[in-house]
Amino acid sequence: MFSFDLLLDALVIGTLLGCFYAAVSLGLSVAFGLLDVPHVAHPAFLVLASYAVFFLNENFGIDPLLAGLLITPLFFLFGLLAYRVYYETFERRGSDAGVRGIAFFFGIAFIIEVLIILQFGVDQRSVTADYVGKAWRLGDMRIPFRLVVAFAVAAALTILLTLYLSRTFMGRAIRAVAQDQEALRLMGANPIRIKQWAFGIATAVLGIAGALLIIVAPVEPTLDRTYIGRTFCVVVMAGLGSMSGTLVAAIILGVAETIVLTLFGASWAPAISFAMLLGVLAVRPQGLFGRRS
Repeated sequence: MFSFDLLLDALVIGTLLGCFYAAVSLGLSVAFGLLDVPHVAHPAFLVLASYAVFFLNENFGIDPLLAGLLITPLFFLFGLLAYRVYYETFERRGSDAGVRGIAFFFGIAFIIEVLIILQFGVDQRSVTADYVGKAWRLGDMRIPFRLVVAFAVAAALTILLTLYLSRTFMGRAIRAVAQDQEALRLMGANPIRIKQWAFGIATAVLGIAGALLIIVAPVEPTLDRTYIGRTFCVVVMAGLGSMSGTLVAAIILGVAETIVLTLFGASWAPAISFAMLLGVLAVRPQGLFGRRS
């Protein structure tokens, strides 16, 4: 039976897991939610960041979180380049850019997957750190340190990104670019450069998120296929572009996954994200925190 103790475990672990899901979804919330870029390669970028963290940890003994910080500038530049190619090739050419852009990002995702396999093979990879493999014991409950780390980092990322988007000129411009590009042009701002900058930020966040991914569990080259449903579920359920909504939606998904895992087993847990995504699109297409257009 599903006892009160199991429910309490599911709520605690699910909340921590949900914060981790928020961290890996924040970049997509910017790219897809605010910029309307069909960034289906987001999970592949995430896995690539995890392997970069693994490389630094394995060869130089760098702490995974510090390694994530070190690769963040490189991923920012990678994001600038990726958006520029996407814009020049697809977005500037017409209204069907979204459909062709999906094919473009799917192609990038497959290229990244192949490159990872060629470099690291198909085996799972993990990192070593003092907080990996340890847990707090509260009564009969064991709380993994790695999830506590993910919780803290996800909360910090959400707060920082929310403050950046609401308190800085560039952040407000990023929010405005999806609503009225002509008004931005009248103010002397270049919407394309703003979107490129925003996509760079969305990709840079994956440096930290990739570190959390490999801290929480071992990674493999095809792991992006598992997270594509989870990340899009979180972003759509939150309401496109809502940073705080992303955190809340991710916690809801984390708790739901944990309950399903407890009741029905691990094989059913990944399916809950697709079920919740379809449910939200059917009942409230604008998301839990989105506004009706």
